[in-house]
Amino acid sequence: MTLATDQKETAAGLSATSRAMLALREQVIDLWEAKLREHVQEAQGVSGPLLVNTLPAFYDNIAEALTPSYPRSHGASHTTSMSAHGGERARMTPFRADQIIHEYQLFRDAIGTVAQRNGLQFTADEWQIVVRSVDVGMREAVREYALIQESIRERLAATLSHDMRNPLSLITAGAQLIALVPDLPAACRTAEKIQHGAARLEHMLIQLVDALTFDRGVTLPLSLSEFDVQSVVSTVVQEFDLLVVGKIETRVAPVVGHWCKNSLLRALENLVTNAFKYGDGQRVLIAAQSERGRLSLSVHNTGNPIPEERRERIFEYLRREDSGNRADGWGIGLPFVRSVAEGHGGSVVVDSSAATGTTFIIDIPIDCRPHVKRPASGRSSGTRETA
Repeated sequence: MTLATDQKETAAGLSATSRAMLALREQVIDLWEAKLREHVQEAQGVSGPLLVNTLPAFYDNIAEALTPSYPRSHGASHTTSMSAHGGERARMTPFRADQIIHEYQLFRDAIGTVAQRNGLQFTADEWQIVVRSVDVGMREAVREYALIQESIRERLAATLSHDMRNPLSLITAGAQLIALVPDLPAACRTAEKIQHGAARLEHMLIQLVDALTFDRGVTLPLSLSEFDVQSVVSTVVQEFDLLVVGKIETRVAPVVGHWCKNSLLRALENLVTNAFKYGDGQRVLIAAQSERGRLSLSVHNTGNPIPEERRERIFEYLRREDSGNRADGWGIGLPFVRSVAEGHGGSVVVDSSAATGTTFIIDIPIDCRPHVKRPASGRSSGTRETA
């Protein structure tokens, strides 16, 4: 089973070094996790699935890149998996930027140590690919971490703007009192103007808060239950089979976890819709598997790839490009998919190239209950659903 972000189905066509490296994945991840918990204090209180994050897929990407003929020059090419890693570190852990750098250094060292223990010898060129992969992945993760920290400051500004609505309510109440005086027509007209102006200002503040917080600051309300991801995939396939008969293939393992079924269903619908809308009309593959306490739910299509400069922008709320290319109008669907993934304590990743097609991956903990805020009513979010 391979977890590379292009969702390659087999190791066929990979070099002996790539296959040997894939076989060592669990040893590398285990050693890296042990060293990380030993050397980074903030890692000690983080659960295994949250700590591991998208590292297994990144590891497989590096293994693929070691095959000279494979269309991946290094482990971070064609994919947003490592920026997703940095985003999760910012949102879900107490990690600092320097500790993210440290964990990537430990990851590189773990690859070298485990390879040496098992007699896997890299050539100078192969080891350079490993080093470059880690360096680029580290840079992308830290950049996304910094962007998330900046968004936190933006949300602070939004919160302050929100608090300004309180004095506005006092202005409105005072204006209403003036309006109650029947023998002062001028006062009444003035009061109406005050009310109108206050209402306009309040509306502007609401728009400002929405603009600053919708994109990544507001957590979607999730209703958690226990179910098999196969039930979500089955529902989506049945819906689309009426429109594109026989065009959806599935490779879905039974994975039971605690998620929000409705949100996950809507997110998968968005990804499948985009796969048909922007693909080449061939098959769309939905895959699901579990690894180290995390669910990987992916949608793959062939066709024109998403340009590198747009792979991050397509997740921005209401982002529109002006090039006229039909692949620009991704709309609000992908920001929603990202909100669903992040709301579950995970990430969404895109891997796109002309050679391998486009794959979107929702990567979330199997049990996301520790990472999801309970509803304000205090109701339990641990109900059981049947497929």
